[in-house]
Amino acid sequence: MTSITNKNHTKVLLVGDGAVGSTFAYAMVLNGIANEIGITDIAKDKTKGDALDIADATPYSSPTKLYSAEYSDAKDADIVVITAGAPQKPGETRLDLVNKNLNILKTIVNPIVDSGFNGIFLVAANPVDILTYGTWKLSGFPKERVIGSGTSLDTARLRKFVGQELNVDPRSVHGYILGEHGDSEFAAWSHTTVGGLSIAELNATHPELTDQRLAELNDTVVNAAYDIINTKGATFYGVGTALARICQALLRDENTVLPLSVHMDGQYGVNDLYISSPTVVNRNGVVSVLEIPLSASEKEKMQSSAAQLRKVATDGFKATGIK
Repeated sequence: MTSITNKNHTKVLLVGDGAVGSTFAYAMVLNGIANEIGITDIAKDKTKGDALDIADATPYSSPTKLYSAEYSDAKDADIVVITAGAPQKPGETRLDLVNKNLNILKTIVNPIVDSGFNGIFLVAANPVDILTYGTWKLSGFPKERVIGSGTSLDTARLRKFVGQELNVDPRSVHGYILGEHGDSEFAAWSHTTVGGLSIAELNATHPELTDQRLAELNDTVVNAAYDIINTKGATFYGVGTALARICQALLRDENTVLPLSVHMDGQYGVNDLYISSPTVVNRNGVVSVLEIPLSASEKEKMQSSAAQLRKVATDGFKATGIK
């Protein structure tokens, strides 16, 4: 059964109206991606206020119906986007959030499924790989219809920093951050290109792109969230825009390749785990996972990242009773 029917009217239910959720809804309206957006949160007045506030932008952007919603409104939604959860605090890793956010997730997924929802779950709350995996387990949905935002934001940061390094438009940088959305993520430098040139080929005219410099750029991407959290308390513009882009690919049946947290069935030697890889998505969710042939060192990094996620997932599911 297809998840998003071939119809003109598109509907998204947002669960979690914090900084990320409200920014996502605003980005959706500015880009005219959905006809209808329902916003739900335990802070009911906040959802009413944001619906009214964002709706003020529609005369200058696109006609979108916005309103404060309930879980029952998911029944005819095409996508449910989950940003709800405890935020990452200064000095805290994404994985530190696992148990409290898994418990929050349980209170969300069950009533949404009970509503009759038959669309696509898109999870952004952290730790996103674990929570996406948990959503799949709790919902009983096909793995193709449970997707995490994964390293979509980290990949955007990689393209930004490489673009700054080479003084080129980041949209002309093509490459991916793989693995966990977190401290064990890594840049697949072996398959990063600028204008069709690989990093190794670019090194001929940019000798500053040494292995040490590439490692520094990788660390800059990994630490980007911490830098922002330590200065302003939270990150939301980048991830809100990334979520809107993912929804666009799903709702418009684009068959676009995006770096997302998806269920692995042997890719990179990983089984039964959610982790990020370039993924083809359309109105039905995941079409296929593109397995990049990694270098030996990159394979080790992917295996290490997967092993860390598996341990945290196993411990977290046991502690919260998710089977």
